[in-house]
Amino acid sequence: METGSNSDSLDKAETSNGRGNKLGSMLPKIEPFVPKRDQNHNPRELRSWAKRTGFVSHLSGETGTASSTERFDSSTGFHVGKSSRDQRAGGSSPKIEIDPVLGRTRPNMGVEIEMDSGPGSGSRQGRRTVADGNGLGEKVEERKVGLNGNGVENGNGKGNGVASVTPLVVEEKDEEGKGGRDVEIGMYPEGEEQGHEGGNGHHPGLKVGLRDNPGFGALIYYGLQHFLSLAGSLIFIPSVMVPAMGGTDKDTATVISTMLLVSGISTILHSYFGSRLPLVQGSSFIYLAPALVIINARDYRNLAEHKFRHTMRELQGAIIVGSIFQSILGFSGLMSLLLRLINPVVVAPTVAAVGLAFFSYGFPQAGSCIEVSVPLLLLVLICTLYLRGISIFGHRLFRIYAVPLSVTITWIYAFFLTAGGAYDYKGCSPEIPSSNILVDECRKHAYTMKHCRTDASNALRTAAWVRIPYPLQWGVPIFHFRTSLIMIIVSLVASVDSVGTYHSASLLVSLKPPTPGVVSRGIALEGFCSLLAGIWGSGTGSTTLTENTHTINKTKMASRRALVFGALFLILFSVVGKVGAILASIPLSLAAAILCFMWALVVAVGLSTLQYTQTASFRNITIVGVSLFLGLSIPAYFQQYQPESILMLPSYFVPYAAASDGPVHTINEQLDFSINALLSMSMVVTFLVAFVLDNTVPGSWEERGVYIWSCAEDVATDPSLQLDYSLPGKFSSLCCCSSCLRA
Repeated sequence: METGSNSDSLDKAETSNGRGNKLGSMLPKIEPFVPKRDQNHNPRELRSWAKRTGFVSHLSGETGTASSTERFDSSTGFHVGKSSRDQRAGGSSPKIEIDPVLGRTRPNMGVEIEMDSGPGSGSRQGRRTVADGNGLGEKVEERKVGLNGNGVENGNGKGNGVASVTPLVVEEKDEEGKGGRDVEIGMYPEGEEQGHEGGNGHHPGLKVGLRDNPGFGALIYYGLQHFLSLAGSLIFIPSVMVPAMGGTDKDTATVISTMLLVSGISTILHSYFGSRLPLVQGSSFIYLAPALVIINARDYRNLAEHKFRHTMRELQGAIIVGSIFQSILGFSGLMSLLLRLINPVVVAPTVAAVGLAFFSYGFPQAGSCIEVSVPLLLLVLICTLYLRGISIFGHRLFRIYAVPLSVTITWIYAFFLTAGGAYDYKGCSPEIPSSNILVDECRKHAYTMKHCRTDASNALRTAAWVRIPYPLQWGVPIFHFRTSLIMIIVSLVASVDSVGTYHSASLLVSLKPPTPGVVSRGIALEGFCSLLAGIWGSGTGSTTLTENTHTINKTKMASRRALVFGALFLILFSVVGKVGAILASIPLSLAAAILCFMWALVVAVGLSTLQYTQTASFRNITIVGVSLFLGLSIPAYFQQYQPESILMLPSYFVPYAAASDGPVHTINEQLDFSINALLSMSMVVTFLVAFVLDNTVPGSWEERGVYIWSCAEDVATDPSLQLDYSLPGKFSSLCCCSSCLRA
């Protein structure tokens, strides 16, 4: 400790049992922790204090935090006392045993630290004492420590299961019939230590913390690794959309390049000006379903000329309107109010319904070439589940790169099948459109050749080496009320999905949850990024990818800098036309097979949100079950209401054709289109049912697993939290005037 950091009152030795022997003259004294620079328990100072004093924590770290404004009684201090065997009756003062081995227990013997009893320091039961930066004293926190249904301790008493990191926590417990107390002190969660210099304290499982800078080479590696693990979500959506819109292989390559550009720009903006969490932004599956609904509506599927460009411009206009609504939702502060109504019981079934909605597309499309799609599915499952623990040179390649590895291996396998003549049919050419094929035998094999052959796409031959995606590249957006209303509701669902991702990601990187202002800021910026996606013409809006939490968990990488480096490479790849062309050349059966896995992963990530609730609660499982069932059954009714679309569309697109043929008929055709489209989408129906039930059916906060967000006072008193969530440099002053946006 610095000179003068100990108070004079702590220099007095304690007399034990009236013998008059001053223990301070015989045994070393444990100095109290007094911060040198601030009053906020800088963890590095705590660590250095622990090294000097020999202190070792033995708490699990799941104890909740107390307010930093709470103070200890100034008269309380720690002195080295005799062992408990030498203590006699009247030894009611609290004791601390220091065990050099973390998590071990030992007999109550040897030297103990005894706390001087200050005035009014009588026995108190079931209350916590927390050390504060002004010195050692005591302040009793009256709040209960809550447990959620899974037994996870939550210091806020609201059952959220958040493992808060408290610099110095003292637990008081009643001794059996003695009136004394055991005081336990914990600095870090069990097994957790402070991060790299210059970074924030992060979970030991993370390779790189939020603000860590591991070096230029490592940043490039971790950034590319993060985006490669999300490749299935970033590049395969155009493979589904563009062919349905009547686009060519070259159009598919251009849309993929545009998505890479918008995703890179959005990720950089979100890392600096959004929630500032290490989350990749991109074209989400949430926007795929409404896009398919609009594409397969009667008015667009029957277009004869310029079908792709006209449909894309319609999507652009709808996305722009929806993004403006989302930005207003965030910048106005309405999102902060809506957060009170969004909880895990709402988020879990909504996100799960996003993945379940595509079950009619997944394997029916992949089954067009079983000899390629089934091996790919098996390979990605083997890498993800059976080989995930195998480490090669310290890297778990099969766990992190399961999707790109499986796609590459299966793609090579499909290439050898194609080169070996497995899909050669006499007199048939894959380059001739199926509509121009006159021979019945060739028409029968055209579908197989299109989905299985690796040379069926001409994107690689027609794409330019360098092409920069530019705004309004497809033409001026078209605005209609019916499609705009659809995207407004979908942007609300996307915001709900992002709320759950923000909360889960903050816990994965060992941070306190963001404040409502940070969440609102992130949602507002997502709206702005969707506006960019609408202007550039990527076909879908830009939002936080649901799979982010899974990626952080398996890569153990949470660096903002690494994410920015990866996003820069994404922007670089977007201007190289051949990159998009190579990705567009992936056979459709391979794309459908890997999407089967990705959609299943979205379902799993969504349902995992229930871990913050009491999963054994009949209330919760009923709400989730009813919302999921109705979310699949009600859309099925709308999709099957007028089945003449079966004659017009492939079977896997029939569920997305209800907008023009649904049962809702009012005096306004535009409104009919919107309502039929919205009620034919599983995620919208599931969200509405879960939202209403969760906010009307009685239930305690612990049972519901209500999200607990940080407050402005936490940020004001915690410098590390300010560095994590506050805007960089002068930009932080822009949000100071708006309480709904600042950290």
